[in-house]
Amino acid sequence: MTQLSDDCFAAAAPLMSVAEALSRIREIVRPIAGAEPVALRAAAGRILAADVVAPFAVPPHDNAAVDGYAVRFADLAAAGETRLRLAGRAAAGHPFAGTVGAGEAVRVFTGAVMPAGADTAFMQEDCREDGGAVIVPAGIARGANRRRAGEDVAAGATVLARGHRLKAPDLGLAASVGCEALTVYRRLRVAVFSTGDELREPGVALAPGAIYDANRHVLMAFLESLGCVVTDLGILPDRAEAVRAALAEAARDHDLLFTSGGVSVGEEDHVKAAVRALGRLHFWRIAVKPGRPLALGQVAGVPFVGLPGNPVAAVVTFLRLARPLVLGLAGARVRPPALYRVRAGFAYHKKPHRREWLRARLVRAEDGVPTAETFPRQGSGILSSITESDGLVELPEDLTYVEAGSLVDFLPFSEVET
Repeated sequence: MTQLSDDCFAAAAPLMSVAEALSRIREIVRPIAGAEPVALRAAAGRILAADVVAPFAVPPHDNAAVDGYAVRFADLAAAGETRLRLAGRAAAGHPFAGTVGAGEAVRVFTGAVMPAGADTAFMQEDCREDGGAVIVPAGIARGANRRRAGEDVAAGATVLARGHRLKAPDLGLAASVGCEALTVYRRLRVAVFSTGDELREPGVALAPGAIYDANRHVLMAFLESLGCVVTDLGILPDRAEAVRAALAEAARDHDLLFTSGGVSVGEEDHVKAAVRALGRLHFWRIAVKPGRPLALGQVAGVPFVGLPGNPVAAVVTFLRLARPLVLGLAGARVRPPALYRVRAGFAYHKKPHRREWLRARLVRAEDGVPTAETFPRQGSGILSSITESDGLVELPEDLTYVEAGSLVDFLPFSEVET
């Protein structure tokens, strides 16, 4: 089922940089889902499996960009006004049937086919009619207010490329070149589960030592926002045979398996053993904070991703590392998220040789410059630090100190949440 390379999750060096991890993901991941046609109306958020090529130019003809009068530039006086006889009118969908002759003008409306013989259009507010004529001023440029055929899309141009995730304007562009359906990748089928006898579903009373399962709900929401069809496998008990059976069953009809936690070296961490028994499991130890361990593997040939168990670490590693992997498997061309330079409203010491992300909110300083103020508690278990922040301050590996007032990179959550 999968199209990952045979050695895609091979053991890495003790600590891998973020850049190296992302580079490896780009190299190893290939689309694993087949293609299907969908109606244009249902294509939002889907990933194109074939280029969209324009069979004709858009617009297909020269047209008027304003309500006004189409004229021949050669008829216009170099100085002073010009009087032209009105030869007819043209509206959108109702072209002028004749040809504009010497000394003539045609009343036009926005979107109307530019009348044959005319090459320039005046705005109606700059002109005045007098009986059967129109009087136009001097000073207009040749070709003014005239939209050229093909100025939006040239015939034969690729307007949308394979791997593009379709947004609302893309559907309009596809419609403008006559598409009623698009060929897209089938939605990635992803199974998500949690393990842990301490976990409970929201709404159930908590016994001593129990907590509610938050990570699974975060992961499912992220995956659905990326267009995946998600199967909720719920909370699996800390029993090796139950975990192994659930993984084997899920691998039969899913493209990707996801969890958080449960893959460390503890006696009750049965996910690691189950994945190895059914396929193979490798760890990428990445030089980041929060996060670091990312478990990747395959269960009966189906890719498996195990994120850290701490909620913030799970969110950050999903957004920065697992998200491009998911999109790549789904067929998308993955672009790096945009980072924005903002002022640091804090001072901070960090260890060298690792990338760190600080949760922060943007405020506008008195001089108008966006300033990042960090959340006061940066622990990996503080999920509220994510919900109360606008994004992440990203500190590169070679940086060891941030001085208040210096410029830092800021990653808005809006760049990576969908």
